[in-house]
Formats: sequence, structure tokens, C-alpha cells
Amino acid sequence: MTVETPVRPPTTAKPGLLHRVSGWAMRHAGLSVLLWVLVLVGVTVASQLVGNAYKNDTSLPGTESQRVIDTFREHQPQGSTESIQIVLHDDAGLAQAATKSRITTMLAEVRDQPHVADVTDPFTSGGSVSADGKTAYSTVALDVVAADMPAEDVRTIVEKAQTIDADGLQVELGGDLVRSAVESGGGASEGAGILAALVILVFLFGSLLAATLPLLTALFAVGSTLGLLVLASHLFTVPDYTAPVMMLVGLGVGIDYALLIFSRYRSELLKGAERPRAAEIALDTAGRSVMFAGCTVVIALLGLLALGLGALQGVALGVTLTVLMTMLATVSLLPALLTLFGKRIERSVRKHAAKARRNPGDGWRKLASLVQKGPWVPLILGPVALVALCLPALDMRLGFADAGTDDPAKTTRKAYDLLAEGFGPGFNGPLIVVSEGNQAAADALNRKLAADPGIAAVTPPQLMPDGKVATVIAFPKSAPQDEATSDLVRRLRDTTLPALEQETKATYLVGGSTAAADDFADAVSNRLPIFVLVVVGLSALLLLAVFRSVLIPLKAAILNLLSIGASLGVITLVFQQGWFGAQPGPIEAFVPVMIFAIVFGLSMDYEVFLISRIHEEWRRTGDAKEAVREGLANTGSVITAAAAIMIVVFGAFLLSPDRMLNQFGLGLATAVLIDALLIRCVIVPAVLRLLGNHAWWLPSRLERVLPKIALERDHS
Repeated sequence: MTVETPVRPPTTAKPGLLHRVSGWAMRHAGLSVLLWVLVLVGVTVASQLVGNAYKNDTSLPGTESQRVIDTFREHQPQGSTESIQIVLHDDAGLAQAATKSRITTMLAEVRDQPHVADVTDPFTSGGSVSADGKTAYSTVALDVVAADMPAEDVRTIVEKAQTIDADGLQVELGGDLVRSAVESGGGASEGAGILAALVILVFLFGSLLAATLPLLTALFAVGSTLGLLVLASHLFTVPDYTAPVMMLVGLGVGIDYALLIFSRYRSELLKGAERPRAAEIALDTAGRSVMFAGCTVVIALLGLLALGLGALQGVALGVTLTVLMTMLATVSLLPALLTLFGKRIERSVRKHAAKARRNPGDGWRKLASLVQKGPWVPLILGPVALVALCLPALDMRLGFADAGTDDPAKTTRKAYDLLAEGFGPGFNGPLIVVSEGNQAAADALNRKLAADPGIAAVTPPQLMPDGKVATVIAFPKSAPQDEATSDLVRRLRDTTLPALEQETKATYLVGGSTAAADDFADAVSNRLPIFVLVVVGLSALLLLAVFRSVLIPLKAAILNLLSIGASLGVITLVFQQGWFGAQPGPIEAFVPVMIFAIVFGLSMDYEVFLISRIHEEWRRTGDAKEAVREGLANTGSVITAAAAIMIVVFGAFLLSPDRMLNQFGLGLATAVLIDALLIRCVIVPAVLRLLGNHAWWLPSRLERVLPKIALERDHS
């Protein structure tokens, strides 16, 4: 076992790719900026001309719900189209002649709208009027699939249907198409996040110009990636929610990476370095840390590929492209901007520093000294608090949002509630049970389901056109998002239907939205250990190679897992249990693994930035305690500002009408807050204080086989 001896690194190393790229950008600053402008304009114009081909791949190969879908495709080759529900309610009853006439006239107008294939009459369709006669529904069958239905045509149907909403007659519309068509557009959350980030940067640097450079770098990277994503959607399966998630991560990461480099540049200017020299040092130190941190983010995101889930793979590729473009912009566009505006930035930086009453690093030195005097207190209380926040995540229920989690003021939520009240809570999430056998087997299935205590009603078996398969629609007594409905699905699959199969020699499959959500959750749970192992293992190996230490990667992995668990606990409390007025419901099935991948990668940003500076000081002085104090003094304010920017950018997505983005925003903002303030600025200094020089211990055998990756170069 050996502990690395502090040695100044050699000064004769051949310039690497990073040095060559950034050096070229500084020597040809105008050309570099022009190239980025051309790239941004080019991909934007190309994406507008081509249009996107986003596709939500919800397939789950090997699961029972997917087998139901495949069975439908096999035995009903013409495919299925989308539909919209018009829900009607009148406390005085719908049987009055005047009310019927108004409804019939409205349905005729809806039938004449584009892409409407048929509209059912609730008064002649069996089972379309509630037992009390106050609620009814009409199904608007479309002649296209959801992806081909224009949102404007959906909104027209909504407007036509609601023209008779008066005089006690309530008309609401339901269906996924309506949910997406009437939902307000985005943009406000991104704008609010950017504005808040600008305010923080201006406060930090005291200059609007200096504050604008990190923002410009991030916007160029995100804008270019957005166009590339649209083009890539024609080659790969990219879900339509990838773009907002990409912008969420891209803005936060892009601003942060540029900020870390710019802060080091500013620090070197204040030490008296010339502008070109300050830029060179910043890119050779903070720039290297940013590149390494970006690689850990990419590894974490690509770890999603280990899950083998089609939808997540598309998101992973999209966000990975964002991070790569951000890294490229940080080492090529930012150096060019620093060269072009360097003189004005230097004047504003020195002017702001002259006005400052004290060095902001003094406060962080005091904090580090305080932690080092009593390291056991934060080392015990901090993890205990994190574990307490992790506990709610143990009860997390995964699912897919439906109209039941919409804002109560939306027409889709009102339609959902009216149907639940009139026909029972399970009407909004029926189970689709497929029978592969003869008519007797289908009839036996119908009787068995009707006798189940968890099922309110069943439809007669419906044969598919080829006569080989029959379907039975079963309406649970519980709502789609209730635990009781998931229990019903498991009981049918594990006990009830296998026993019936022994009697009839037929095959029965249970599908539907609730069953699909359960299958997705099971698929994620079964593959999660591999995913965690891949992400944590590869990230730890990178840290091991960079810092030549066994304990640093181990500490980073444990603390990162705690911060992720705490963030998942918080979103469970808010979105599942309904804290702070949030609409209670399940956590989106893919949100936890996405948060894990993104947060684990982002946590490494601060880990690398802080530890690399501590390592730099330790190699320079050989004093472990002094290295921690100086490392925190030089990075504390930057990490805090970077975290504040991440938090406001991510937190701004709570303004989005999309529940998924709300969960992403809160989860990421919480994780960054915990990671930057509690872990990096308190727990990590405490751990390093107790470890001392042993923090940099590396077995001699590993020392010989590990590749050397330097984050610092000698700039004396």
C-alpha cells in the first residue's frame, strides 16, 4: 500500500486535444464564433425544413402487456386508430327531449369535422348512459393514429362539443389527444430559469457582460443540439418529451461548465496574469475538470442503455448529445468569446474586485476550519438526515400519469371525474383480457372475471375479425392509479387465470394501461442492479484513475447515492403523497432512473471540481488540512453559484404544466441543493479531514496498471 507523494507534475507534457482545440479557438476567435453561428443557423433551418419524427416507443418486449398489443396487431392487421370521449352530465337527467336534441345536433357537427370517422350516440349504444341517467359518453372515432392527428383539429372538436355547455348541461372531453392538445405550450419555464441564472451571474461577477458569456455558451450548445435532435429523430427512436428534458439538462450543465472555467479565468486575472495566460490556465485546470465531469455524465446517461428500454434509450442518446455539444462549446466557443471581450471583461472584473470589501474565500476557509475542528458532527448528522429523506422513496409507486392527475380545472380531469362518478372509478382504466382459444374458453373467462371481487363489470367476449382471438374488457372497482388495481392485475396473472387455463387449455393475457405501468415498473426493478453497477462502477474507475485514490471514488459513490435517494424521497412526498398541494398520484415510471443517471453525472461535476482543486493544493503543499481549506476557499463560492443556477433552472420547470417535467425539475433541483451545500461543502471536508493523507492512498499494484489522467498542469 502506498500513499501518493506530492510531486509537481512535469512541465514538458505535449499539448493534448483540449489544449489544441481551445488554443485554435483563441487564435481564430472571430472564425470560431462565426462557425458556431453557422452551425446553429444551419441545423435550425434544416430541422425546420425536415420536421421532427418523434415517436414514443413504449414497447416492453417479453412482458404480458406487450404480448396483448402484439396479439392485436397480429389478428387485427389494419391497426387501431385514436379516439376522443365526449362526456355529458346534467343533474336534471339527460332523458329530456330538449337536452337530447341539443346533444344530437352537437354530435352531428362533430361528425363533420376532419379526421372523424364515427361518433357513437350514447342513447342508442348500450352501456353509454349511467344507471342514474345523469352521465353519458360518446366515443369519437378518428381515422388516423395519434401521431397524425393535428392538434388544431382536436381543439376544434373540443370547441364544437362544448358549444352546448350551458343551462345545466356540462360537456367535458377526455383522451390523450385532448390532454396534449389543450395543454399550454412551454417556454415560460425555460425563460424564467435563464433570467434567474443571469441575475445570479451578474451578482457573482458584478458585470452584465461577464454574466452573459456562460449564458451565451449554454444557449448556443442547447440550440444547436435541439436542431440535431430533430434530425436524429429520423434515424433513431426519439420520444417527444426528449426535447424539454434535453433543454432542462443542457441549460443547467451548459451554464455550469462555462461558469467553472470562467471563474478560474477570473481568478487568474485577479492574480495578475495576462489575459491569454489566464485563459490558458483556466482551460488547463477547470477545463480539464469540466471535460472529465462531462465524461462521467455521458457514462451515467449511457448506462440507461443497460436497461434495454426503448423509450429511455432515445432519451439517453438525446441528452448525451446535449452534454457532448455543451463540452464542445465550452472549450471552443467560450475561449473565443473570452478573447474577443477579454479587455472589457478584465476591466469589469478588476473594478468589481476593488469594490469588494473582503475575499469571498475567507468565509469558506472559516467554514472548512470549523468543520475540521469537529468533523464527526457533520459526518454523523449529515448522512442521518440524508437517510431520513431517502426513506419515503421505499414506498414509491411507479406508473403513468393519466387524466386523474391533471389539474382539476382542466376538461380532461373533469371528464375523468364525471366518468368515475357515473360509471365507477375503474371505468377510466379498464383491463383488456385476451383469450386465445375457442368460444367456450372466452365464455369461461367472462364468467370468471365477473365473479372476481375486484371487478365491477365485464363486457361480453368480442371476437376479432379472424375469429381466433376474443377480448373481454374488465372494469375494476378501484381507480387506475390505486394499489388495489395493481393487486388485481397480479392476482389475475398469478392465480386466477393460470387456474382457468388448466381447465380450458386456452391462453389468457392481461393488458391495459395499469398492467403496462406495472410491467414497466417490474422491468425497471429487475434491471436496476445492472444499471447501478454500470454507472457507479465506470464512474468510480474514472475517479480512481484521475485522483490515484481508492477512498475518493468510494466516498463519491456512497454520497452520490445518498443524494439521489434523498431527491427521490422528496418527489415521493410531494407528487405521490400530495405534499404542498401537489396532485397525488404515481411517480412517472421512467423518472427515477432518469434522475439517477442525470444526478449521478451532475454530482460528479462538483466532486471533480472540488476534489481536483484540493488535489492540486495537496500536490503543491503536501498539507492535507491546508489543501482542504484552500480547495474549498477557491471553489466554494463558484460551487454555490453553480448550484444556485442549476437549482433555478431545474426549479423553473415546476412552472411547466407537464407533470413529468415537474417531477424532473424538483428531483434534480433537490439533488443539486443537497449535493452542493451539504455534501460538497460540509460532509466532504469532514471526510477528508479524518482521512488526512490516506485519502490519496492507492495500492502499488493498481498504481502500476492504472492509466495516468492529469487534471492539473504546472503553471508556475
